[in-house]
Amino acid sequence: MRMKALNIDSQGLLNLDIMDLPPSCVVIISEGKAKISELPAFAETKITTHQGKVTRVKWDEGEVF
Repeated sequence: MRMKALNIDSQGLLNLDIMDLPPSCVVIISEGKAKISELPAFAETKITTHQGKVTRVKWDEGEVF
């Protein structure tokens, strides 16, 4: 799995150290859950929602020729 769960503490706070993050990443928050993923060098990333909730994250990767 590409997406890694992030810890949300008991007070509902999400703490991220930007020095530990990849240079290019996406953080998705939905329904009280948070996940992070590094973005590939060449790809199209689609985030699908249904009724305001994230249901799917899809990568269509490619390569420069």
